[in-house]
Amino acid sequence: MTLTELKYIVAVARERHFGKAAEACFVSQPTLSVAVKKLEEELDVKLFERSANEVAVTPLGEEIVRQAQSVLEQAANIKDIAKRGKDPLAGALALGVIYTIAPYLLPDLVRQVITHSPQMPLMLQENFTVKLLEMLRTGEIDCAILAEPFPDTGLATAPLYDEPFVAAVPMNHPLAKLQSVSAEQLKSETMLLLGNGHCFRDHVLEVCPEFARFSSDAEGIRKSFEGSSLETIKHMVAAGMGITLVPRLSVPREALESRKRRQEDAYVKYLPVTDAHGAPPPTRRVVLAWRRSFTRYEAIAALRNAIYACELPGVTRLS
Repeated sequence: MTLTELKYIVAVARERHFGKAAEACFVSQPTLSVAVKKLEEELDVKLFERSANEVAVTPLGEEIVRQAQSVLEQAANIKDIAKRGKDPLAGALALGVIYTIAPYLLPDLVRQVITHSPQMPLMLQENFTVKLLEMLRTGEIDCAILAEPFPDTGLATAPLYDEPFVAAVPMNHPLAKLQSVSAEQLKSETMLLLGNGHCFRDHVLEVCPEFARFSSDAEGIRKSFEGSSLETIKHMVAAGMGITLVPRLSVPREALESRKRRQEDAYVKYLPVTDAHGAPPPTRRVVLAWRRSFTRYEAIAALRNAIYACELPGVTRLS
């Protein structure tokens, strides 16, 4: 039994597909399949039920995969301890970031890390919250920048900042003449949403819960559309297909200032979202999460300091 074989079975259990698991492990599918079969023969148990369309983990396999995850995590800790003894910041830090944060925070964050902690390069993984949580549990990444709420997995977390939502409307839309909009005013509009899997989609539906039902009826075809990324949705807004909510850091600085706009920003107006009853505007809390067993505390601190050193216009930094 080897750590590599344990890594393979964890990947298969996560992906439910041998081909995708092989891609995630950067090996060929035959190599991974042979290794998994070898481990099954050594243990004399069947870990996976294979069919033409999917792979299912057997009940005993579930227990073995959980133990394999723990073993991989402990093995990673041994390497971390050795590195920490020499230089707590020496060596790459594997950082996961959700899709609706990565494009807007990472450019500045990478520059800050290069400047202040050049011996700690960032290995970046952009993905959905659920996938990053799984990668944290298996030790594939060291820490992740996520938006609350997410399932309690026993992780250590530190708040980074609270980020307000901003309404994006077409420049020729009647709402574009206003200085701000309320959630009540958004209810009668065609809402553009991110697809399933994006936590920011859920955040938007919390602000405008009436759009949650549109995905299952004919009216919804007219009242809401889905995009694959925030930038795609902004282009849809510019084209006049509807309005949306976006996190504040995704708003180009030029779009909120009097200086010349970029051409693509000339067709979108960004408006603060207010509440007629005086309640605070809708926001999301962004946090840094890591395994409690992760031993490079100084690396986590250095990463937090690098994030705080970034320009974060319009957000409230937290300590």
